[in-house]
Amino acid sequence: MAAPITPLCIADDATFWPWRTWTDFARLTTAQKAATTVIVPVAGFADWGLGHALDAEELVLTHLIKAAVAQSPAGFTPLVIPPLRFVLGPDPACAFAVDPPTAHALLREVALSIKATGFGRLILFNASPWNEELCAAASRDLRIELGLQIFRINLGMIDLDFHPVRSKTRRQVQTLVTALTGRAPDPQPDTPAAPAFWADERIRPLAGPAVPPEAAASEGAAILATAVARVVGLFGEIAAHPPLARDGALVTMTPP
Repeated sequence: MAAPITPLCIADDATFWPWRTWTDFARLTTAQKAATTVIVPVAGFADWGLGHALDAEELVLTHLIKAAVAQSPAGFTPLVIPPLRFVLGPDPACAFAVDPPTAHALLREVALSIKATGFGRLILFNASPWNEELCAAASRDLRIELGLQIFRINLGMIDLDFHPVRSKTRRQVQTLVTALTGRAPDPQPDTPAAPAFWADERIRPLAGPAVPPEAAASEGAAILATAVARVVGLFGEIAAHPPLARDGALVTMTPP
């Protein structure tokens, strides 16, 4: 008996790029590729002070994408690549982080490969608070350089914000991870240290009792369902967005 295939990540098999063969791509027409939106998940590694493992961002993001693409609205044809895991992580609690030029170059390399395959619409779907500006800058740069049509979704937009200071939903994020793993979070200190100054955004433990796994199972399901509905709505907006004029080519502005 053949050994089971270890999944690259949590994914919907029907829309997962690595499960397509080269003949699958060869059969796609130009019109089909133009109607397809490639989803590029971006997730870092960090101890977010939630008592869960370093891959919490990816766990939430990939479960969310898997559920959302399974409910894709009419006119939205997704194709999902594996998550980009080695991105920015400036906090000491982050792991496996790279510097900004390397992270930008990674996004560019992936975008170049997607464009070379014949696709022109992308979503940078980002889980990390530390990579929101990176995705914004890269989407602008790649739009200019490659003529791609790029949309962005951040988990912070849909009340699944990992940010240690800005977030109003850290407890919900913790509860969702508990539900997805079935594992109670490790105890955290009751009184995290106060920020040292107004711009201090270091990760600190989430104080107070966590939702136990039994209650988290139902609460987490509701949290995920709400987030999925919002993402499906965003997919609908993206599907309705007209393609770029002139196949993405920019107009050269010359002096009169």
